[in-house]
Amino acid sequence: MTVFRVRLLPSADAPEPGEVLLDFAPGSAAATVQTNASFFSNTAPPPAAADLLFLGVAAYCADRITERRETADAWTRDIGLRLPAHAPEAWPREEAERALGFLTGDRWDIRAHPRSGTRTDTPRGLVERESLQADAVCLFSGGLDSLCGVVDLLEEDPERRLLLLSHYEGGQTPSAQARLFRRLRAHYGRRVRRQPLFLRPAPHHPAQEQPLPPGRETTSRSRSLLFLTSALALASSLGPTVPVYLPENGYIGVNVPLTPARSGSFSTRTTHPHFLALLEQTARAVGVENPLVNPYRLTTKGEMLTSSRNAELLRELAPLSVSCSHPEVARYARRPQGNCGYCFPCLIRRAAMARAGWDAPDDYPWDAHSDPTLLDTESDRSADLRAVAIGTRPGRPDRDVLRNGPLPSGERLAFLDVWRRGSAEVRSWLTAGATGALAEQLERAA
Repeated sequence: MTVFRVRLLPSADAPEPGEVLLDFAPGSAAATVQTNASFFSNTAPPPAAADLLFLGVAAYCADRITERRETADAWTRDIGLRLPAHAPEAWPREEAERALGFLTGDRWDIRAHPRSGTRTDTPRGLVERESLQADAVCLFSGGLDSLCGVVDLLEEDPERRLLLLSHYEGGQTPSAQARLFRRLRAHYGRRVRRQPLFLRPAPHHPAQEQPLPPGRETTSRSRSLLFLTSALALASSLGPTVPVYLPENGYIGVNVPLTPARSGSFSTRTTHPHFLALLEQTARAVGVENPLVNPYRLTTKGEMLTSSRNAELLRELAPLSVSCSHPEVARYARRPQGNCGYCFPCLIRRAAMARAGWDAPDDYPWDAHSDPTLLDTESDRSADLRAVAIGTRPGRPDRDVLRNGPLPSGERLAFLDVWRRGSAEVRSWLTAGATGALAEQLERAA
């Protein structure tokens, strides 16, 4: 087991032999958690929300540092977290371990200890508290779902003020987020504000007491926990009842594995209702009551677009959003970085855009309808399209909706229905434009 100890610098805590130090001090070169100081200087969550936030920070950094390829099955890891807490005796260890285990597919050992050192409270300062006044916090990834959610929330209530939370490590993500935010701000004015969080395991620096191991894991199943605990920290700093909105279509929420090889945590569980229920249990046990709300939990992506409260604005801004799993690959086709057109999120995006009448094949470097390389088993770009052709076939048994995790009691039929509608949405788009080998494969998988 790899054990990570979170410290709030300056600290007199000494690590146990073999522990990896996650030293937290925004803006300090001595930190091994690299983050923007502005986020924490403008955020003053209550102690319980701060404890929950450090769970998200620690889990994300540990996830990114611990490589799956080093394990026996090249996936499941044993990871320990040692967290500073205001009330360690009340820390909900079992709830947190269940939530993280379901989210990442790993075995977690989480223990809390009293905070020590000169820093006894959460990073705070909130020198401009007025600038962060809002009625709700909304996750803002720069993708199409979060864009749709922001537009709907602001149009639904003309008095509502939204604080948008973005997370990034670098690459194209912050550019997409910033472009969209500028356009939203131009339209809605000061009713919409943004709080970006830059956070990642820090590169080596001479000031660090114990630099982090050099390897980095390419998967990051825990990112949603960091995103949500940061959002809860923001919301709780505004008030105990301020909601956190996480706009995500219900089809990708249940994320039924397209093939048997994608079962379990190989299919992401970012907004799966079971994970959100486990996280809410953990938050309530810690003492954080702010509600988590997904307005689209029973809605397909295409339905989100066609029911938009301001379809004209959404259609105008949609091309600026990035839904892609790997937006950097577009450069290989000598195109601006953005949506590739062949990954699973891009395929769902195109199907939804087609349903709304907005699909534009030329916006993507690779066209899934006509590019034969996307079905070539020798190509590393073919896996998602081949899986979608199989996984959206009509007639899959109802029980498959449970393959990525249990569903809330009393709502299984509703989630089954959104899965069926989402699959049909993607299948309809694929079939309508398919040519050549893709058309043949769809016919065989019918």
